[in-house]
Amino acid sequence: MDPYIVAVDLGGTQIRAALCDPHGQMYKRVARLTKAHDGPEAVLQRIKEAIVEALDGTNPDAVAGIGIGAPGPLDPASGIILAAPNLPGWKNVPLRNLISAHFGKPTFLGNDANVAGLAEVTYGAARGVKDMVYLTISTGIGSGIVVGGKMLLGARGLAAEAGHTVIKPDGPKCGCGNRGCLEALAAGPAISRDVIDRLKAGKSSKIMKMAGGDLEKIDARIIGEAAAAGDKLAVNAFRRAGEYLGLGIVNLLHLFNPRMVVLGGSVTKAGPLLFDPMWQVVRARAMPGYLEGLSIVPAALGDDVGLLGALALAVTELDIRPG
Repeated sequence: MDPYIVAVDLGGTQIRAALCDPHGQMYKRVARLTKAHDGPEAVLQRIKEAIVEALDGTNPDAVAGIGIGAPGPLDPASGIILAAPNLPGWKNVPLRNLISAHFGKPTFLGNDANVAGLAEVTYGAARGVKDMVYLTISTGIGSGIVVGGKMLLGARGLAAEAGHTVIKPDGPKCGCGNRGCLEALAAGPAISRDVIDRLKAGKSSKIMKMAGGDLEKIDARIIGEAAAAGDKLAVNAFRRAGEYLGLGIVNLLHLFNPRMVVLGGSVTKAGPLLFDPMWQVVRARAMPGYLEGLSIVPAALGDDVGLLGALALAVTELDIRPG
């Protein structure tokens, strides 16, 4: 019989936990608000409570370990969250050791975007692919890179931050403090900012009516709806974001020569509005050899990618072979 794994997805808004088997089947799943502003101790207590609830009285001997995906920066080797912007007060918190000591089980900690990429390789769109790049495009741009079947982590586990590669040196300021990062040019807020700036400059669009005349209500979802209805300003905003995304992908192709690029996150729901200009840039700018056999596909795991990533991390680290 396969052992159980507890998967935990720690986010700035929600803590989710699930009792799983190594095949990706979830038997019990729970969610509760993170309430991050209460501080690390209160959030840590909620994580423990979520794990207990997910275990639901399961025999501890049947549980092989716990996997946790969390926002970075973090050090997966030491299991320490170094400083998470969405988790106030979380500076050098040894989350892995705290959870392992409490439950007496091997515990593994990984960056949420990294393990999401591992999830797509283990259970999703890139199943069986040994070399892939995963990008999630929503409020920010996160990434996970798998090389030879293993996550690329770097010296301190801080590798694979594709969202903070610089695409336009004199571009808009990014949340990281730099300028012209891919995230500052192609994530949801970047698309919104692009549209709002053009509306302020006098451009016309049905977006204003859709937002009830309130610029603060304009987001990538509304812009996507307007673009789908043929609004020129909205279509062009996604075109520009898609072109920047294409440049980011070209850089990744030349660095890592992946077999597949998997794109997830809410912004990718725009579909061809984003993907068509992205492909145009990739085909125009990538050297031909990097395009041979390349697939760029939508992510397959949806909202479960965080939990499945934590599961995939634990299964990989424990070297479990599902039987």
